[in-house]
Amino acid sequence: MTQFRNFSTKISNSSLANTVEDAQVSSPEPRPQSLPRKPWLIVSLGNPVKKFNGTGHNVDFMMVDAIAEAKEISINTVNFKAQIGKGFIGNVPVMLAKPQTFMNSSGESVGAIVSYYKIPLKQVLVIFVHP
Repeated sequence: MTQFRNFSTKISNSSLANTVEDAQVSSPEPRPQSLPRKPWLIVSLGNPVKKFNGTGHNVDFMMVDAIAEAKEISINTVNFKAQIGKGFIGNVPVMLAKPQTFMNSSGESVGAIVSYYKIPLKQVLVIFVHP
């Protein structure tokens, strides 16, 4: 995780926060201020087996962990076959998800989250780093 500390530090002023905020602001459909905004879903793909911890197969999980640490989001819920954390990047609500299925089956988890929370697909960011 040490190699991601610099990344974590940069997130507070990063383009990720600006991208999420800009995309929300530039949304073509105006939203009344009284309606709550749908969260962005930031998903990492990985393999839940311990033998993959700290390997290239789980760099994606480490990226979401770095975002969670930088933004003080606790990934403390297990639901929809995923570890989930809820919080904010700037004033934008986000959900961080680490599916606990293997990569090829991660759609089961992500699809259930998107469906349950009615998250628009344009607000789903998938972190995928090929080893």
